Parts: sequence; C-alpha cells; structure tokens
Amino acid sequence: MNATVFTLTLRQFAGQRRSLLMFGLALIPVALAIIFRLGEHLDQQEETANFLANVVITLILPLACLIIGTSALGSEIEDGTAVYILAKPVPRREIIAAKFAASVLIAAAFVVPATVVSGLIGLQGVSEEGIVTGFAIATLVGVFAYTAVFILLSLATSRALLFGLAYVFIWEGLITELFSGTRFLSIRQYCLGIADFFATVSEQEFEATIGGPEAFILAAVAAAGALFLAVRRLESFELTNTD
Repeated sequence: MNATVFTLTLRQFAGQRRSLLMFGLALIPVALAIIFRLGEHLDQQEETANFLANVVITLILPLACLIIGTSALGSEIEDGTAVYILAKPVPRREIIAAKFAASVLIAAAFVVPATVVSGLIGLQGVSEEGIVTGFAIATLVGVFAYTAVFILLSLATSRALLFGLAYVFIWEGLITELFSGTRFLSIRQYCLGIADFFATVSEQEFEATIGGPEAFILAAVAAAGALFLAVRRLESFELTNTD
C-alpha cells in the first residue's frame, strides 16, 4: 500500500461534502432507534435484530460504502486528476490498496459506531445476547466487501453511482428476496449470516439463510475478487490513456 496515496485519499474525503452526507447517514439509524424505543415492544430483541437487519445492513451500510467507494477513484477519473496518480511510478495494486484501505477506514468510522449505538439504544433494558456484537462485526465485514465492489464499479463505468444504486435496491433489496438461489451472490445476505453466527437469540427471533462460516468465506471472496479485477482494470486504464 502506498502511504502517500492513502493519506491524500483521507484528506480528499475530509474536504468534501461527502463527509457531511456520511455523518447524516450515520445519524439516521440512531435517530430511528430512539423513535423505536419510544414505542411498546412485545419482543425487544427480535424487533431490534430486525431493525438492524432492515435499516443498517439493508440501507445504511451499502449506501455509505457506495458513496465512499465510487468516489475513491471515480471522482479523480471524472475530473482528470487521476492522470497525476497514474503518472507516478507506483504499482497499480498499491494504488488500489491505498484507496481501498482509506475508503474502508472512512466508511467503518461512520457505519460501525452507528450500528453499535443504535443497537444498544434498541436493546436498552434487556440482554444483548450477541446481537450488537454480531451486527457490528457483520457491518465491518460488509464495509470491506461493499467498498471493494464499488471501487471496481467506479473503474468499470462512469455511471457507477447509478449502477450502484440499482445494485443496492434492485439486486440486494428485491431479487435476492424473491429468488433464494441468488442469496449466495448477495453481500447483504453474507452480513446477515455473520450477524446470526454471533447472536445467541433463538431462530424464531432472528435467523439468516447463510451460515456464518460460509458468509465469512463468501464475503472474503467477493472483496478479493473485486480488488483483483480493480487492479486489472486500472492497469488497462493506464495503457489506454498513454496510447
């Protein structure tokens, strides 16, 4: 990983409006958890687990990673400043590694604490039963997988944000719910499997369709595969622009 590219990427995000948008996204589950606690609940653990699954894992996590991942290199490609990075004698894998590491750090810094805080608010007064721990770990793993995929998407198309939204809402939110066989190709399902692996609540309260070990493996494969393809894409991008 190139330390200079890593540092520059962190500074880039700190000076953009995206940081304010990320802060707003992180506040959404916390605010909803507070509203949730104001009501009456028959099974607080089950409803909190469903809240974290449907709000944090399904919505906040992928959107946060989409915002960060697609802008890590995508914004530089769009405004032409990527040429200055590619002109340096830095291996393309180091550029991708630095962009990926910075993006993961930023996304995790917003999403993971929001997951923990909203989960603790929802479970206030009852046993945690591994729910907060499970969803925090699942969210962190999801940050790695989603960010890698969206960095690749930003290199593959100039409309990465649009395609990313379609992926989140149509593929992850609709198709994988309608067709059970597609769930093995869903990062969202990997995250739910990991959360279920650590949670000790009964199957009636929360149960994922993918086992924990399989979910970890599939998430790792998705992240590694996306990063490998991103390196290959960036290498071809360099050659294309030096012809």
